[in-house]
Amino acid sequence: MTDLARHFSEAARREGDRIALITPHERVSFAEIDRRAAAFAATGAARGICKGDRVLVVMPVGIDLYVALAACWRLGAVAVFPEPAMGLKGLRHAVAVTRPAFVFASGIYRLVRFLPALWRCPRLAPHAADRGAVDPVALTPDDCALISFTSGSTGAPKAIPRSHGFLMAQHAAVRSLLASDRPETDLVAFPVFALVNLADGRCSALPDWRISRPETVTQKQLSAWITRSGATRALLPPGLCATLAEGAIPDALHSLFTGGGPVKPQLVQGLRARRAGLSVVSVNGSTEAAPIADLDWDAVTPQDHAAMEGGAGLLAGLPVPGTEIRIDDDEIWVAGAHVNAHYLDPAMEAGIKRSDGLRVWHRTGDAGRIDGQGRLWLLGRHAAVTTGSAGPLYPFSVELAAESWPGVRRAALLGREGRAILVIEGDAAPGDCEERARQMGIAAIRKVAAIPLDRRHRSKIDHVALARLVGGK
Repeated sequence: MTDLARHFSEAARREGDRIALITPHERVSFAEIDRRAAAFAATGAARGICKGDRVLVVMPVGIDLYVALAACWRLGAVAVFPEPAMGLKGLRHAVAVTRPAFVFASGIYRLVRFLPALWRCPRLAPHAADRGAVDPVALTPDDCALISFTSGSTGAPKAIPRSHGFLMAQHAAVRSLLASDRPETDLVAFPVFALVNLADGRCSALPDWRISRPETVTQKQLSAWITRSGATRALLPPGLCATLAEGAIPDALHSLFTGGGPVKPQLVQGLRARRAGLSVVSVNGSTEAAPIADLDWDAVTPQDHAAMEGGAGLLAGLPVPGTEIRIDDDEIWVAGAHVNAHYLDPAMEAGIKRSDGLRVWHRTGDAGRIDGQGRLWLLGRHAAVTTGSAGPLYPFSVELAAESWPGVRRAALLGREGRAILVIEGDAAPGDCEERARQMGIAAIRKVAAIPLDRRHRSKIDHVALARLVGGK
């Protein structure tokens, strides 16, 4: 058993008519998803899709997306997912790099047929008229299952091929994190977690917002969807967690998993102020390596909180089972069966991948350290480390300390023209923070209305946009 498609079918036989996926318009059972996937696979086979064919998948996050993906894997085809946060630019890049033979598109994404590079690609989408079934093709762990892309925040997006063996290793790393001794319904904002739930027989509620536009979601909308969907747990990026903390959190929600950006103490405190007893687990990882470490915030001690406010960095927790971590010149390198070993273009691996003969190590680009308890502490992007008057300054060390100051809602460390600048957002006046900043070795403070955040999850600082915003001031 090497691929998730077979796990989906096993879950369908085991769970039958239990609800697997919930959207604002439909609730679908495990058995029905499997039936639709088998029928769509039959349609795809009739149109000529074969093992190894690359299929561009451009569909809204919904039930048809998972039906299409399961059908793709039944046929042994390779699903290609453009980076959604990059819009049309990311789509064109994905097409140019992977040269797909087929397109799965639905909704407004059917307009991709007007791209010249896709004119000759047959376009399909799951349909109620799909009938029949095909047996899943034989696959090995080394067969490619999908190709996704990095965010492109540090250059051209890198294409990442993921084998069926890789997906199964990632499934193993995540399933213990999501394990529960009672039935759960998970509101899932990260599509990969819905895959894990489908394979494990757990119900997922899908977003009722555009997943590429998390900034458009209001607290009222998010809270209402949690209530209507019956979600007992939520898996959300920190930006949406902050939105959720703006108002009352439904009582039925007992646990929150968050990642895709730094999960800071102030965010956890804000959530628990709205919902006493809420379990919060942060998950650290990257596009190439997810997950790396996780942290149950119930285990964070007052000493840990004091350390984070005092400049020790951000606690990320213990490495997940199967993950090896080493620190090389303050930078975090990771290895494991669920850590991507290669890019589609080997030329992009220079300086990022390193083999020691036994395993391939991935350079995360994050600075960090391991404490005496074996826990990982994050210090921020390694490229963003700058020099202050007293020596090196690490972004998270400075930013978490500054965000504990009165009136500072968000802070960002920026190196500019050989100086360390602290950019702050909030009600604090720069003059109120100057003495504290000087003691940290920071040359100047700039206040902005809003520190720009990343396009993908609205949870990380966009340092390129921040540098443009601050300019030469």
